[in-house]
Amino acid sequence: MGKDEPSFIEPNRCNCTALRKASRRMSQFYDSTLVPSGLRSTQFAMLAELDRRVDTPPTIREPSEALVMDQSTIGQNLRPLGREGLISLVQDEADRRSRRVKITKAGRSRLADARPLWSVAQQRFEDGFGKRAAAELRSILVNIARGQSLAVEGDLSPSKWRARSIHPEIPV
Repeated sequence: MGKDEPSFIEPNRCNCTALRKASRRMSQFYDSTLVPSGLRSTQFAMLAELDRRVDTPPTIREPSEALVMDQSTIGQNLRPLGREGLISLVQDEADRRSRRVKITKAGRSRLADARPLWSVAQQRFEDGFGKRAAAELRSILVNIARGQSLAVEGDLSPSKWRARSIHPEIPV
């Protein structure tokens, strides 16, 4: 693009880019606060989700839906938690083909240790951003995450993207 040509996208006009920038900044902020716990913000979120479901451990698909992540990403994030003994995968008693994800006693202990650190990050963000503005932001972001109008079905691996862009009329 030449010096005299207009930019295709105005600075700060792309919703996706703005959300990704904010998401990276927030992840860095929470990750740095959680360092003493040995957890990253994504791991904290997964352990918190599993802790909410401690009475009925979920399949891998269920937290992926709750956290709006694909199953392969959930799997990649669960592996280190499993290696550290913070979660375990157990066979579903009703459906032997399925596995359930359980938070272990060590996982609940690590989560309990991390919660005060998370609270510090939460408070620091709200102090800087404003409590009401933070609540409004969360509400907007939850609506985006749950919004079915933006939901995408199926596998979104790069090979599927190419197939969709070349032949959008053919389901992949």
